[in-house]
Amino acid sequence: MARGFAYLVAVMDWYSRRVLSWRVSNTMDASFCIDALNEAIERHGAPEIFNTDQGGQFTSDAFIGVLKQHDIQISMDGKGRWIDNVFVERLWRSVKYEEVYLKAYENITHARKSLGVYFNFYNTERRHQSLDRCTPDSLYYDVASLAA
Repeated sequence: MARGFAYLVAVMDWYSRRVLSWRVSNTMDASFCIDALNEAIERHGAPEIFNTDQGGQFTSDAFIGVLKQHDIQISMDGKGRWIDNVFVERLWRSVKYEEVYLKAYENITHARKSLGVYFNFYNTERRHQSLDRCTPDSLYYDVASLAA
């Protein structure tokens, strides 16, 4: 942003690469991460396994407590092992080069609005080479309909 920093968290379905929920905050605490996690669980159900890096917000008692409350297995990347979380790292690369670096956000409100448009595009229109040129939504909802 023009002044200050913003922090972004996203909850992603690894199979389809669909961003299930996301939040932006001006502080690096666990609360905005917990909000994103709760939204993903409420909208899409609890996953069997949840993977994160070892950031303090994800190792906090509050964040771990939500996972345990829903009987979700916890998977954490090894220290310094970005490859363990490659799908989210690829998402961050896309967000940076296709959105953030092209915009000069005036403030957090502007960042949230613009990122909302981007994540809608990412899920519904952006075709992924690794998904055989499918969009995350098409793959996510196709699999969901097969499971029903």
